[in-house]
Amino acid sequence: MNKYVGAVLLFALFSCRNTDHHTAKGTDSTETSVKKTSDVSLKDPVVQAIYSDYILLKNALVDTKYEEAKQAAKELSGKLAAFQGCENTALIANKINAAKNIEEQRKEFTFLSSDVIALFRHADLKSGTIYVQHCPMANHGDGGDWVSSETKIQNPYYGKQMMECGAVMEEFKSK
Repeated sequence: MNKYVGAVLLFALFSCRNTDHHTAKGTDSTETSVKKTSDVSLKDPVVQAIYSDYILLKNALVDTKYEEAKQAAKELSGKLAAFQGCENTALIANKINAAKNIEEQRKEFTFLSSDVIALFRHADLKSGTIYVQHCPMANHGDGGDWVSSETKIQNPYYGKQMMECGAVMEEFKSK
């Protein structure tokens, strides 16, 4: 039992360190990540639009931009509502849009991410790789997942406070 506790503590220590001093001043991570979304191409144009809007929302949370996250969630909600089977996920995106602060947005983002990961897991990729990433510290230690178009960890649950906390847990590749 002590081996497992020690392993978990070591994982948390090495994967979730504060990286404020490593963050370059003036770097707009959203611009970088948005460019990377073009590397992922999905066969269904509606799923592609959902993916792109999700990445915009994730990037706004990474950058701790409350208003941008609200707008991205609103756009995403509309696309999810129009896609059969994603109506309930659209309601979660609406909660992110209606949230009173960034912390509430990040809490709801956990549920949204869980749903869209299932969608992207079964989506047909034409090219690129979708990465499922996980932060064990998110949500008061319960952890949280998200989707990224790159392997570099940019944590939407903590932003610059713990930008590199997390690891790639799964990859979806074109067949």
